[in-house]
Amino acid sequence: MKLFVGLGNPGRKYNQTRHNVGFMAIDVLATKWDIPMTEEKKFKGFFGSAHINGEKVLLLKPTTYMNLSGESVQSVMDFYDLEDQDIVVIYDDLDLDVGRVRLRYKGSSGGHNGIKSIILHMATQEFNRIKIGIGKNQNIPINDYVLGKFTCDEMIDISNALDKTNRACEMWLGETFPNVMTAVHSKQ
Repeated sequence: MKLFVGLGNPGRKYNQTRHNVGFMAIDVLATKWDIPMTEEKKFKGFFGSAHINGEKVLLLKPTTYMNLSGESVQSVMDFYDLEDQDIVVIYDDLDLDVGRVRLRYKGSSGGHNGIKSIILHMATQEFNRIKIGIGKNQNIPINDYVLGKFTCDEMIDISNALDKTNRACEMWLGETFPNVMTAVHSKQ
């Protein structure tokens, strides 16, 4: 069983913002795998599940807002009795150029509040991550920047990043995460 979590903030005003690229990735997976997403109060998020290539797949978009994402993730992990290695969290990264994709299987939060919350609730830094670069703009305060929408040019790079993320997620269904990491990083 594999849990794919995309981080973001709920509500229309946050749609297509840089901070919601994790939600965008889950939307791509849900469409590709034809998994309906419905709001599940017990999981504090939008949730869907299906069997893909013989593996049970769970998709989650927490509706707790970014800073409390760990509550939603922990509720799904507890309900399904998942191990730390059964999860991948997809989220935005200011320190990567727009559209760059990096996979990691452990590490600190890097200042990302959603990841801080997940680390706090899981009591470990050792879980799989897919980081999608959103870049930085020195002329715009960070909060305004991450809650801003992508430019048309950035959307081209983000679209490519979402394709890479989708392929990495599909690969993870039949591979170990370190092998997926090696494959994805060697193609960049």
